[in-house]
This record gives sequence, C-alpha cells and structure tokens, in this order.
Amino acid sequence: MPPSQSGPRDRARVESLRRKIVCHERKYYVDNDPQISDAEFDRLVAELRELEDRFPDLVTPESPTQRVGERPAEGFPSVVHRTPMLSIDNGYAEEEIRAFEDRVRKLLPDRPISYAAELKIDGLGISILYRGGKFARAVTRGDGVRGDDVSGNVKTIRALPLAIEAGGEVEVRGEIYLPFTSFREINREREEAGEALFANPRNAAAGSVRLLDPRIVASRGLSVFLYYLAVDGKEEPSQWGALRKLRELGFPTEPHSRFCRTLDDVLAYYREWNAKRDALEFDADGIVVKVDGADERRELGTTAKSPRWAISYKFPARQATTRVNDIVIQVGRTGALTPVAILEPVKLSGTTISRSTLHNEEELRRKDVRVGDHILLERSGDVIPQVVSVMKERRPRGAKAFAWPKRCPVCGSKVFRPEGEVISRCVNASCPARVRESVLHFASRRAMDIDGLGEAIVDQLLARGLVRSLPDLYGLRFEDLVELERFGPKSARNLLDEIAASKSRGLARLLYALGIRHVGERLAQTLAARYRSLGALEAAGRDDLVETEDVGPKVAESILFFFAQPENRELIRRLREAGIDDRAAEAAAGPKPLAGQVFVITGTLTAMTRDEARELLEGLGAEIGSSVTRKTTGLVVGDTPGSKLDRARKLGVRIIEEGDFLKLVGKKP
Repeated sequence: MPPSQSGPRDRARVESLRRKIVCHERKYYVDNDPQISDAEFDRLVAELRELEDRFPDLVTPESPTQRVGERPAEGFPSVVHRTPMLSIDNGYAEEEIRAFEDRVRKLLPDRPISYAAELKIDGLGISILYRGGKFARAVTRGDGVRGDDVSGNVKTIRALPLAIEAGGEVEVRGEIYLPFTSFREINREREEAGEALFANPRNAAAGSVRLLDPRIVASRGLSVFLYYLAVDGKEEPSQWGALRKLRELGFPTEPHSRFCRTLDDVLAYYREWNAKRDALEFDADGIVVKVDGADERRELGTTAKSPRWAISYKFPARQATTRVNDIVIQVGRTGALTPVAILEPVKLSGTTISRSTLHNEEELRRKDVRVGDHILLERSGDVIPQVVSVMKERRPRGAKAFAWPKRCPVCGSKVFRPEGEVISRCVNASCPARVRESVLHFASRRAMDIDGLGEAIVDQLLARGLVRSLPDLYGLRFEDLVELERFGPKSARNLLDEIAASKSRGLARLLYALGIRHVGERLAQTLAARYRSLGALEAAGRDDLVETEDVGPKVAESILFFFAQPENRELIRRLREAGIDDRAAEAAAGPKPLAGQVFVITGTLTAMTRDEARELLEGLGAEIGSSVTRKTTGLVVGDTPGSKLDRARKLGVRIIEEGDFLKLVGKKP
C-alpha cells in the first residue's frame, strides 16, 4: 500500500499504541512485571509498525519502532558499541520466512543464496572484547547503541575462555543463558530462603549478570553461546565459517546450528527443533536464519534497526493469558501445603493447562494472586507452567487476598511452619492426603521396590479402605486383592510375594521410603552405614547427627522432628510388628573394579531399565552422576539420547554404547 496522509483517528491510534508499548516495555524490562504475553506485545508492535509504514508523517524518533531494545540498566559504566547490536525481525509463520527470502532474492537477483540456521537462545545479548589474546571487556546489548560494562560478572562464566590464541582486537557476540538445571536449583534455593522466585531462565540470567557481587554470579551456573566474530574489525567470509572459527578459538557455540543450502532445508530445521525443543537443556524460543555469505550480507545492508539478511522464526508461544477460577491447598507426601491455582483451561506448548502451582504461602502473597485475577502463564522447556505475574489492571472489583489455613484442609491437624522456612506442613504422617503419595513413594523401585503396586492399585486400596497408612500394606490378604478391578489370583499372589520380599530390603531403603524430609537416597545410605539400625538413628542426638557426613543443622533438625512426632513413632512400631527388617544390609562382597569412576546414563536401554543399570554400576563401585562434566568417566547411551550426548562429545568424555556397557558390567548382550 503506497504511503498516504494520516487523519485524526490514525494519529490517535498511533499515540495510543505507543503509550501501551512503552508502558509494557517498562513493565517487562525495568519492573520485571509483564502484564501481557509476548505474543500480545508483538501484535501491538506489528500494528504500530503497519500504521507507520502506511503513514510516514506519523513516524517520530522516539517511537518504540525506532529503537532497538531496552535501555541500559543503572549501576554499571555505560559503553558505546563499536558497531550497533541490531535486533532481528521476527517471523511467526512459514509465509513470513518465504517472504524474507523473496526480499533477499529481489535485492540479489541471480545469486546463489545459502543460510546458516541456529537455535535462538532466549538469554541476554553480550559483546565481549579480547585484546592481544586476553579478555578485556564485556558489554550488554543495552539499547543496541550502548550497553553496560559487566566485565567482572561475565568473567565468572566458566564456558568462556579468558585467553585465546589470536592477536589484535577480537570481538565476539552471543547470548548469556541459564541452563534449566541451574534455573531449577536457583529457584529451589530462593524458595527455601523465602526469596522471590525468578519467572523464567532469561530473567534469572539477566538478573544474575547485573548483580554487583561477582562471587554470587559465579555460583549461578551461567553459560554462553557465541555466534559473531570480528578480528580487528574484519568479519569472517561466511557465518558458517565464523561459527567454525569460534569453536577453533575455544568459544562455545550453539551445538545444533546447521548449514542450509536452501530455504526448504531451513524450514526442515525449524520443524525438527520445534518438535524437539523440550529435550534441550536451555530455553530456545525459535531459530535465527542468516544469509551465510558476508559479501551478500554487506550488499543487503540494514535498516535503522534490523539487518536485511537475517530473520528469526519464532516457535509457538509458551506464554498465555488466562483467569484464576479458584485457589486450593494441596497436601503432598511430606505434608507440605502447596497453593494451586485452578485456571480457566488454556493451550500452552500444545498442552491444555488447567492448574499451576503457586509454590508456597510467601510466593502467593508476593505475587498477590487472587480468585478472579487474569494472570500471565509461562512454560520454558521442561520447567512446569507457572504464574509469571498478575494483571492487576484487570482485577475484578472486590477480589480478596487468599486466607492461609491454620489447619490441614484434609485431616484438620495443626499446620507447622519451621522458623526461617517458607513451607507450611501438616504434621500428621497418616493424613489421607499424604497417604497416597507416601504409599507410591514407599513402593517405588529405589525405596522398598514393591513391583506391581502402581497408581491404579493404590487408588483402589485407598478407596476400599484397605490401606489407611503404610503398615496396612503388610496386612493385605489374598481375598482382599482378588476383589480388585482387573486383578486375578495370579496378580494377587505376585503382589503379596512382592510385599513380603520388601520386608528385607534393609535400613537404607527403609529410611528413604519413610520420606523423612531432606533424607534422599544417598543420605539414607550414609545414615544406614553409620547407625546400622533404625533404633540407633532414632536415639541419636543433634550433636551426634551433625557429625555425620552431609548432615548439617537443618537436616539434623528434620530427622529429630520426624522421630519426635507420635504418629511417626506409631508408624515405625507397626512396621516392626509387620516384620520389617530395620537393620543395615551387609555390603555385598566382591571386587569393586569401577571404584572412583563416575558414569552418567542417557536414553532408553533395551536390555534393562536405567535403574537396573545404575544398580549394576553402583555394585561395581561406580558413582552415578546426573550431568556430564569433565569428571565424568563415561556416558552410557541408549536409544533417543538427550543433549548429554552432545555435551559428552564436546568434553571428550567416553561414549559407551549399550553393547559395550553390558560387557563392562559383565552381562551378555
């Protein structure tokens, strides 16, 4: 549509859009309090841009469409970028990506065009300068023209080399991000400390980089991927060559990037990673498509805010707006009271979401979620959907703050909240709400290992009143079980045999099965090795407990609190009466050829479960890790392995296919 003269209605709409966009930019970038989803924000910007394209007389220098990004944060020196860090236009449909190629071919007729495609990391843009092969400075993207000097914090990122084999001035650019494992751990620590939780990994990464104490930054587990390289102001001849050169210099690059000869290759890459994005260990919100050749990029040039040679193809939105219909309290296996928002069902990442945890009383009060509120919901990777913020401008009149219960909503027992903690708990171990999860945990493979006691059977046992607490499992009779739905005589006998066999699993498994707070599988083994019987642990004092490896004052208090509850002492008495052996199992005799070695398992094994593989390795003296590090001896790989395989290859860790693993543990293929 050719440019035309605007009218009063057009001017009013443009001004209204600008006010909304500026307001929401501040809410997102400055206040960390978004009031609309990313998709809604992008629609506002797209409408404003369309109006300004149609009516050029309405364009002003201060329009949100004329600046690249956020303003630099306060508290760090401001630095002007040597060349602007431009933003990249977004596309949300295949037609927009094909239109991008049409524009490229129109400007470069009869020229072969190839592309470099990379996953678009949802992180914090950074420019890093090296002089004489040594780290000199790191500056955030800021508004694209100038950013914040955060050198001291960026130097703490272990993935980033502090020295490289290159002279002159080397500038690299990329995205600082927070892996999901680090994000979950940070939020867990913040929740226990009663601090506000980060809404998503990007906010956590941005907040971490802007901390004033580099020691805290170093503990956050930040990482970085680089995608741009210039030596003495000169770029590589191609983007694909730049990625290769970055890796040669020791810089981390996005490991799934791909050279694409045609746009169809680009679209296939997009479809592949849109389907596989949940397998990633970092947040990717799309792909970035770049014309590969530097000569072609120079000819294509840039607009005032974006390069003409690149576009991002965004994945479907992981944010959605919905309404809170109710807030209920859920009681978990450990007695923890968790507020849960019951939502008006909304589609998010292909899944219908109708519930979202509000974590704990303090988090609920901090976000001030109320029944009737409209909220912004977000999901990143395998992180469960959570409420990012409340849209308080849309709050219904008369909405009241949630009243926290003083008694368990299920059994009526008192609610206890330890001093300095943020989680309230029901102290009754036989609370019906706790029993179901407690039974499932008690029967799980790493606990008492009662095969066949799954959710469907447990639900029937509870519904019929056959099991009201853990010891009731050992009083089940054959005639009780054969009456259950889809349960015949053979199934009943097998389950009774499994229950009987569980009596001799030993102290370590029993301690883990009891669900004592802070006592996980590893600590249960440590306690069993030290105290040798449940009675000895029950009689231990605080001073004695804290002398145990991995037991600090907080864990000691949790153990003492568990044994101090009359309900728990009664539960233990009944388990003993049922014939549970509460003594430590004797260590298996034999050589430990894998002692001191660390293995990680990924993918699906065909010969056994991963738990069985873990037990075999541990029986030979090996330790089992959860993530691949430089200390990892080997990665055992099954079918459809995750990103741990890429990490192992990058670090040069030994890759062990299933056949070689079976030989390693002495099993026949």
